[in-house]
Formats: sequence, C-alpha cells, structure tokens
Amino acid sequence: MAKTIVYKFGGASVKDADSVKNLAEILRNRLRKNMLIVVSAMGKTTNALEEILSSRMNQDDYSQKSTNLKQFHLDICKGLFPEDHLIFPKLENLFVQLQNLLYQEVNEDNYDESYDRIVAFGELISTRVVMEYLCEQGIVVLWQDARELILTSSDFRFAKVDWAQTKKRCKSILQPNLDQYPVITQGFIGADSKGRTTTLGREGSDFSAAIFASCLGASSVTIWKDVPGVLNCDPKVFNDPELFSELDYLQAAQMTYYGASVIHPKTIKPLANLSIPLFVKSFLKPDESGTKIHATGKLNPIPSVILKRKQIMVSFRVSDFAFVEECHIHEIYNELDRLKLKVNMLQTSAVGITIIIDHQLFKLKKLVAALEESFSIRYNEGLDLLTILNPKEGRWENLGASFEILLEQRTRNTVQLVTRELHPGDQD
Repeated sequence: MAKTIVYKFGGASVKDADSVKNLAEILRNRLRKNMLIVVSAMGKTTNALEEILSSRMNQDDYSQKSTNLKQFHLDICKGLFPEDHLIFPKLENLFVQLQNLLYQEVNEDNYDESYDRIVAFGELISTRVVMEYLCEQGIVVLWQDARELILTSSDFRFAKVDWAQTKKRCKSILQPNLDQYPVITQGFIGADSKGRTTTLGREGSDFSAAIFASCLGASSVTIWKDVPGVLNCDPKVFNDPELFSELDYLQAAQMTYYGASVIHPKTIKPLANLSIPLFVKSFLKPDESGTKIHATGKLNPIPSVILKRKQIMVSFRVSDFAFVEECHIHEIYNELDRLKLKVNMLQTSAVGITIIIDHQLFKLKKLVAALEESFSIRYNEGLDLLTILNPKEGRWENLGASFEILLEQRTRNTVQLVTRELHPGDQD
C-alpha cells in the first residue's frame, strides 16, 4: 500500500479565483489516492476575521467588515462556478453560522475561545470552495473536518495536541478514506474533548500538515508557498535573498524558533522524529525543486536574517532595589507560562530583567498587573526583533543604519537586535 503524501497550500495560494485554478493545475498531474491536501484560509481572511472579532468585542459596528469578507469569497466563487452552483447556498449558510456566533458576547475573559470559533471559519470556507472546484473540474476529492481528527487541550489559541488520540482518529477515520480518494482538510484548527473548536497558534496550518503526516506515517510533506523555497531573508524586506537547496532539520528548526515565517515553528519536530522529508516549493513555479528539509547532518553556511515585527520590550526592575536573583526570573517565567507568552529574547543585568515578546491583545496588561507588586515595570511597543544566524562580515554589518538599536546580544553564531525604525529627521 502506498504511503500518504501531504500537500499544504497557504492563504496566498488560494487568494483569488486564478490562484484556485492554479492549485487545481498543480494537483491535476500529481493527484492520487493517499494524498492529503491541507488548505489555509483564503488570502488575508484570518486578518479580516480578527478585525471583525476585535470590533465586536469593542462594541463597534462590524457589519461592513463582515459584508466585505463575504463579498470577497463570493467574488472568488463567481470566478470559479456557474451562478446556480451549490457552493453559493453553502457559502451563505457558513456566513449565517458566523454571524450567529458574532451575536454572542465577546469579552476579555472569553476572547481566546471566541477567537478560535470565529477565526476557524476561514479554513472551513476555503476548503469547501476548493473541494467543490476540484470536483467541478473532475478531480474527485473528499472533504474532512479537521476537528474530527485533531484532538487538543482546551488552551484556546495555543492548543496542545493529544498525539495518541489524534493518531487513533487519523487511522480509524482518515486512513480508510485516503485508501480510496484524495482528501482535503483544514489547517490550523482542532477541537478539545468537549468538541469546542481550538486553534494551534497563528499560521498553524504547516503544523497541521506535520501532525497528519506524523500520525499517518507519511512519505513526505510539501508546503506550497509564493516563494521559491526557504530563503535566507524575507524578499519583501531585504534585497538579493539566497535560496537554501537543502537544510538539516536542526538548522530549519532553529530558524523557525527565531521567527522565520516560511514554516511554523512546531512543524519540524514531528517530521524529524520519523525522518519524514519536508519540501518547500513555489506554487508559481511548481516544477522547480525548492528546498528539501531532511537529515543532512551538516550546517548550510548561508547566513539567515529573520525579522519579527510587532514586538514588545518589557523591562522589570526589582522594586526594593535588590539585585536580580533566580527567584525573580522564576516569578516572571511562571506568569509568562500562565499567560502562554513566549519569550523571543531575554537579557538580565544586576538589577533588571528585559524580555521581548510578541504583541498580544490583553496579555501585556495582565502580565503587568500580576507582577507590578514585585517589580517596577516599563515597556516599549511597536518594535522589531532582528536575528542573524551564522553571520558573516560584510553584507550585514551595516544593517543598523536605518533604525535605532535598543537592545543587542551577540554570540559566535547569532546576533539579535531589538530595533525601532528611525523616522525622517532622526538621522543626521
């Protein structure tokens, strides 16, 4: 019996009608039984749903945003289907369900749970549209709700996978269908033991693909992107990016840890544990080789430059002017763990502790409230974290010319800079 292969298509690969048609062409000559197709929300749908939810919580009018999102999907469908196609009533029904959820109260206490229920609609809608279009083209695939397969904890927005139960479900529910037909399902979402929708973290569809691959013992995973593979820097920010033809699992995991956005940070581990190769390829040039991530056992010497936006620098000073001790670090980290806040950078001094975290709604306020009795706390928002792995002299040494450096750390193999962009007039 042939092993399953997993394809994952991100939002950019289904951002409009032409993109969906391109996806179908990629699949047409590659599709077979035992293929699982994981699809993200279309275009910037997740961002739009986040804005709608934010407006709902702030009791602002979100009707126009909701109408715009619905029209965005209708326009895609009009470019794919005849006007009497069943996708249109199905789409209408999904948006009615979404509106019914938005009528329910949203506040700080239930925001994370509300987020998961609302934002999941991006994937539920996109997979319906793609499945119907593939079938319309004579490419028969089955639709599968990922929430029936991926069992998680109830840590909304950052759910942890119950691997044993998820594997059991994949084997009993998914595998029999894969033995007969290709299957399309959602990235990013799962459900807890009570059947409540959960999500695996922002941009978590890559991780979903790795979960399915691990549970099914797949032969490979391919992530289809709008870039030619894994690049050493973001081509939207830096000039002359270089392509990695291959990467070792460990080096790829390190890059994702520091924020390389091409792959979700949790994707590598389950694949590496089973030696399942991961390919990152371009849906614009599908016949090119892209990047292969597998066990090479060696470092690719190309330097990597990783930029994380919307960072917050939080500085803690012990309130009684004592020196920083291990107990102070533990106190801060215990609270960070409770709030599910990941530290992207840490620096300590004799009298203070500074951390860099992602911007997250409400979390900073809760962190300050919990620790303000023990520490004097200050913070700066709207910062960038720039990480250079395997740095070489020359190309990157003048990176600091266009921004103010607030914090810096250097080791033999890593340079990290916390920066703030300079506005016109700030430079001499």
